[in-house]
Amino acid sequence: MKSKLAAGLLGIFLGDFGAHKFYLGKPGMGILYLLFFWTGIPAVIGLIEGILYLLQSDKDFQQKHGRR
Repeated sequence: MKSKLAAGLLGIFLGDFGAHKFYLGKPGMGILYLLFFWTGIPAVIGLIEGILYLLQSDKDFQQKHGRR
């Protein structure tokens, strides 16, 4: 079971490196974030995703990012 708080904080603070994507089991997206971190775009996207993770209900977060 993935933690919504952990995913949100990783997205906010380390989103430019794709840490939240690796945490959520999406290594392909994490690598894409790593390849483009120098542009600053992944930092903005990571910040937005982190905030969205924290604002989601626990049920919605687990349905989307829980165990598969």
